[in-house]
Amino acid sequence: MQISKTNSKRAIQEVVSLFLKLGITGFGGPAAHIAMMHDETVTRRKWLKDEEFLDLMGATNLIPGPNSTEMAIHLSYMRAGWRGLILGGVSFILPAVFIVIGLAYLYTKYDSYPQMGMLLYGIKPVIIAIVLQALWNLARKAIKYKLDLVLVIFVIFLFFLGVNEILLLLLGGIFIMAARNLKFFNSHPVGLFLLPFGLFKYLSVQFEKIDLSTLFFVFLKIGSILYGSGYVLLAFLRSDLVIRLGWLTDAQLLNAIAIGQVTPGPVFTTATFIGYILAGIPGAILATVGIFLPSFVLVAISNPFIPKMRNSRLLSGLLDGVNAVSIGLMAAVTWQLGRNALVDPITILLSALSLFLLIKTKINPTLLILGGGLIGFLSML
Repeated sequence: MQISKTNSKRAIQEVVSLFLKLGITGFGGPAAHIAMMHDETVTRRKWLKDEEFLDLMGATNLIPGPNSTEMAIHLSYMRAGWRGLILGGVSFILPAVFIVIGLAYLYTKYDSYPQMGMLLYGIKPVIIAIVLQALWNLARKAIKYKLDLVLVIFVIFLFFLGVNEILLLLLGGIFIMAARNLKFFNSHPVGLFLLPFGLFKYLSVQFEKIDLSTLFFVFLKIGSILYGSGYVLLAFLRSDLVIRLGWLTDAQLLNAIAIGQVTPGPVFTTATFIGYILAGIPGAILATVGIFLPSFVLVAISNPFIPKMRNSRLLSGLLDGVNAVSIGLMAAVTWQLGRNALVDPITILLSALSLFLLIKTKINPTLLILGGGLIGFLSML
């Protein structure tokens, strides 16, 4: 697949200008970002055809990381080469990073004020509704067969028993891949058993010392293995930062997700917010680099193999299994966080009303978050 790739100064200026604009105006989450990219690169600028754009979308689904950010990196690389890959991706990410750092500064300065508490009282139920809607939409796409549904239920059960979420992702993906490719694994049984052992041994490294290197490697690990929606990020953040390290509370985690929602650009800039409230500007920078760096590397590696990846039965089965596990993890964590956010009849009603509006009217989630904050503020008067 080729679009007019060139390392010319003009091509680099094109990708920087385009993705800087999308980074500033890209509200609404990954689906909205990808729709905007399609409009700009296929419809308006004619950089590539619909079929080629869909191939890139398929490739982003086969590698971990934030899909819309990886689309920006893919398109930038194919338009302007290696320099485009770096500068286009950074241009898409940076606007949200600066905005989130500003909001994180205000949050840390005014967190003890009662007004801030009441704003978040109204915002958190809305976030639960947004996550529930995303969960429903993703589940309809991820659960293709009865076996997928069985896996989702089993994952929820194992998650509450305390089984490591990375192990669940690996084994779930391999299970579905094997189930759909029995003939292949009957003739290649050794690789099936060695793969999960080797990967889990690498990914399950525990970082006990609480310092900036720990912060960086936590987010590097998450950026290297996270499939699915940005909301699946909840499960990994809660496991590492709330349960294992004890650096965050559930309430702070919900606040971080809220900040990621109300700002343009990638939802993964939630990492920037968390890094700032834990360790200031150095923490924000390290968390941001850690969670986004794998996307640049994986796009650079995978781009030449996109046509083959798209037609691979093994990779397709692995992805289906990982997606099903992601749905289970997302459902389990949403239940846990919901207990923190839905604390009285007002918050339950606010969450239910938000979910209804999201389903029936397709309202912009940012407006609901702002409305929830206003209701929370008015409730203290």
